[in-house]
Amino acid sequence: MLKLEDNPPMCPPDVENVSALQGDWWVVHTKSRFEKALAFDLLASSIGFYLPMVQRITMSGGRKRRAMMPLFPSYVFLCGSEEDRYTTLTTNRVCQVIPVVDREKFVSEISAIEQALGRNGYLEMCPLPPVGKRCRVKAGPFMGIEGTVVQHGQRSLIVLHISILGRGASLEIDTDLIETVE
Repeated sequence: MLKLEDNPPMCPPDVENVSALQGDWWVVHTKSRFEKALAFDLLASSIGFYLPMVQRITMSGGRKRRAMMPLFPSYVFLCGSEEDRYTTLTTNRVCQVIPVVDREKFVSEISAIEQALGRNGYLEMCPLPPVGKRCRVKAGPFMGIEGTVVQHGQRSLIVLHISILGRGASLEIDTDLIETVE
C-alpha cells in the first residue's frame, strides 16, 4: 500500500497546474534517488516545482510492492526566481541546474505530461523521441495533447517530448483518436 507521507505532491498544492507557476524554469539534475527529497525541500521553502511521478510495481522478497517513482529519474523541474535557484543549490541534493531557454515551449511540453498523468494515462519514459509525425489527440480524455506518434497496430504510442532532457514519455492511445498537426 502506498503511503502519502512517503511521496511529495507533483507540484505545490496551492498551484492549479504547472502553467500557473510564475518565474523562470530550470531543469534540476539531482543526485541519484534524491528527486522526492528535493521536492519536499522545495515544498518546505515554498518554491515552485514539478515532479511527474508514476506508480510502479516491483517484486521484492516474493512480494509485490507499489511505489510512486519519478517519470524522469534524477530530474525535477524548478520554477521561480534566481534566489529560489540558489536555495535549491544549497540543499546538497543537486548535481546541475539547466536553464530553460524557451519557456513557452517547455511549459507546453510539461503541461502535456501533467494532463496525461492527471487523466490516469499510462506513461513510460522513452530515452529519445522517435522520428515521426507530430499529432494531436482529437477526442476522449486526452483530447488536445500533442506529441510524436509511433504506430503499433490498432493502438499508437504518442511520445510527449521534454526537449531539454532529450527524453519523452509514451502514452498509449487508440489510433483512430489522433490527427496530424499541420
